[in-house]
Amino acid sequence: MDCTTTRLPYRQTGAFSKIAADYIDHAVALEPFFGQPPTRQGIKKAIEERKHFTVNRKVLVEELKKQYAAVTISDKTKTNIELLLSENTFTITTAHQNNIFTGPLYFIYKILHAIKLAEQLSASLPENNFVPVFYIGSEDADLDELNHIWLGGEKLAWVTKQTGAVGRMKIDKQLVKLIDAIEGQVTVHSSGNEIVELLRQHYKEGSTIQDATFSFVNALFAEYGLIVLLPDNANLKKLTAKIFEDDLLHQTASGIVEQTAAGLTEAGYKVQANPREINLFYLKDNRRDRIEKENGEWKMVNGEESFSETGILTELKEHPERFSPNVILRGLYQETILPNIAFIGGGGETAYWLQLKSLFQHYKVPFPVLVLRNSFLIVEKKWQQAISKLGFTTEDFFLSEQELINRLVARESDNKLKLNGTFSAAEQLYVSIKQQAVAIDVTLEKHVEALKIQTLYRLQELEKKMLRAEKRKFADRQRQIHTIKEQLFPGNGLQERRENLSYYYAKWGREFIQKLYDNSLGLEQEFVVMSEQ
Repeated sequence: MDCTTTRLPYRQTGAFSKIAADYIDHAVALEPFFGQPPTRQGIKKAIEERKHFTVNRKVLVEELKKQYAAVTISDKTKTNIELLLSENTFTITTAHQNNIFTGPLYFIYKILHAIKLAEQLSASLPENNFVPVFYIGSEDADLDELNHIWLGGEKLAWVTKQTGAVGRMKIDKQLVKLIDAIEGQVTVHSSGNEIVELLRQHYKEGSTIQDATFSFVNALFAEYGLIVLLPDNANLKKLTAKIFEDDLLHQTASGIVEQTAAGLTEAGYKVQANPREINLFYLKDNRRDRIEKENGEWKMVNGEESFSETGILTELKEHPERFSPNVILRGLYQETILPNIAFIGGGGETAYWLQLKSLFQHYKVPFPVLVLRNSFLIVEKKWQQAISKLGFTTEDFFLSEQELINRLVARESDNKLKLNGTFSAAEQLYVSIKQQAVAIDVTLEKHVEALKIQTLYRLQELEKKMLRAEKRKFADRQRQIHTIKEQLFPGNGLQERRENLSYYYAKWGREFIQKLYDNSLGLEQEFVVMSEQ
């Protein structure tokens, strides 16, 4: 896969939220809401802060070894797990829910970002070790968000009646059938059979979604030394039990985060996550119930259980795996069990992490450096050629379809499409008319002004009609622009938020992942356009 790359400022793409763009630009208004900045110096300071916080590395490594017992572990990953026992080893972490078959492309991009940043820091700060970690959010219950992929413009969705945490759901015949549908689309490409075989190997009937995701991600990235962590783990949750207990008994987090959210709102930003009084779910069997405190009892919303204070604390002690942190406490859990210094997340994730700094300070847990994940636009050769033929660059296609068409028509039309001179002449005419009318009767001034506004409006409408009429002469190229936009920005959004890995792997094989890795950035924070040559 031969390719060239171009890097763009995130703000230039117009595809990211104000808070994400401002964070990258180190906006003064956001400074109170994050710890160290995503710079080499910020990383060094985060390391110093981490050195004063104890992580139970022994338990972490023991649990990772248990998790990896069921899969083939690479030498590099095995080494990285052992390195976690050393006090000078730190993690670079990214996280995502277990979308089936990895879901949208950015699932892959954020993992490669963690790998690349860990490698760069190991080279530039050799007195420390840095290992990449992918934290699977397997306790998420939003099945509608995780049960599908897009391939060739078609949505392939897993329909199941299973409920509860998606990671604990079992792979059934319906999910396996989706691999048949993928096979029908991708085996025309040179590595199509390879990706289908990988999917069949890891998504087996009877396995859980989290185990399938774990083994599949390991198969894709083990050679890079990636550590995949399954946090749905009793012994790991014990390490954060005191924070869970405090939330159950005193509902501390909600007040702190609400105050931070108010500060963000006052600074002009949209709040991403809203805390509840209790920010834990209760996981049992095929349920994931919200916990509410009512009249001195802890009740499971939509569930059967109800506990006294003694009962809920006993349950937490004996079955910590039944307690699942929501978005407000998940970061604290992650940063308590890992010796982490940087968290790589998308715009939405970065936004909700910016609500959590005060909460981390309260519990005296180091707040990680927040790094906006890498973004790519993959432009196949045929689309690159089509763009060039139209006289545009790939970067131009970040503009709206309408703007592209307008530019093309304005550039190539033989006719004058603007009435700028006419507008000026009309305004001058009405100045003269107004002077004549006012000389006769001063009350006619408003009438003349209204006539001027009406005339200018009609001229503007005429200008629009002239442009529309001229556009009809360019109908073929309008259709070409529409086709290219739909391919590069499906559903009028970024390609990475919709398209699945399977097509690109089928076309280019493992080399696609290697090329993404080669072009992944560390702390540079720019959007990468990767064009096939």
